[in-house]
Amino acid sequence: MTINIIIVDDEPLAREGVALHLQQEDDINIIAQCANGSDAIRAILSLKPDLVFLDIKMPKINGFDVIDAVGITHMPPVIFLTAYDEYAIAAFNTHAIDYLLKPIDSERFKESLAHAREQILKNKISQRSEQLTQLLSQTQGLTNSTSSEEHSSITTGNERLVIRSNGHVYLLKAENIYWVEAEGDYVSVHTPQKSHLVRETMKNMELRLNIQGFQRVHRSAIVNLNYVSELVSLDNGDYQIILHDNTKVKLSRNYRDILYQRLNAMP
Repeated sequence: MTINIIIVDDEPLAREGVALHLQQEDDINIIAQCANGSDAIRAILSLKPDLVFLDIKMPKINGFDVIDAVGITHMPPVIFLTAYDEYAIAAFNTHAIDYLLKPIDSERFKESLAHAREQILKNKISQRSEQLTQLLSQTQGLTNSTSSEEHSSITTGNERLVIRSNGHVYLLKAENIYWVEAEGDYVSVHTPQKSHLVRETMKNMELRLNIQGFQRVHRSAIVNLNYVSELVSLDNGDYQIILHDNTKVKLSRNYRDILYQRLNAMP
C-alpha cells in the first residue's frame, strides 16, 4: 500500500528534512509540500492525502487552524512538527496523532511513522475524530498566533464587501469578485489580484451576494454572473462554467435552471 503524504511547514529546511527522512521509505509518496496554512487547507481538501506532517506554529494560519478549516471528519491522520516543548502535550502521544520535536530524531521519526501506518491501515476514523476534537479543545489559547483578527469575517455595506483577514481590511466591490469557493469551514473569495481566505459559511455568502449579481452554482461555488462566458456540457449531465479569466467552475444540475434564468438564457 502506498501512503500519500503532504508536508506542511513554513521553513524550507524543515520541509526538506522531513522529505529526506521519507525518501528512505518504499511505501511513501509525497504528493505536495506547503509553506503556509492556506495552501495546506487547499491541498488537503483537493488531494485527500493519507497522512499530513503539519507544523504547529506558522504565521497567520497555524496548524490547529488548518485542522479547524478542513474539518475534523475530513482531516487525515496528522503528525505534528514543533520546535517547542510546550506543544508536546499528552494528547499528541497516541497512535492516531503524534508529534515530532525539531530537530527531528531519526529513531523518533521512524516510531512516529510506524504509528501513522497503523492508523491508516486500521482506518479508525471515529477514534481520530474524537482525538482531534479533544486536541483542539485542549489547545485553545495555547498559541498566540490564533488571534481574533485571523478568524476573518465579512460584512456588507452599500455595494462593497468589507473583508477582515489576517490584520488587513479589504474593501471589495462586488464587480471585482470573480467567484467564491468553499474550503472546509472557510471560503475563498477570488479576485483578479488575490484570493482571500475567510472564516464564513457559503450560505451567508450566498445571501449577501445574491442581490449583487451572484449565483450559487454548486454546493461549493458561487459565481459572479457578469464573468460567466461559457457553459460546457459534461458526460455525467453536469456542466462546467468558464469564467472570463478561464477559471473552470462546476455547475450542479440542481442549480442549472436557476442559472439559465438569471442569465436570461434558454437551455
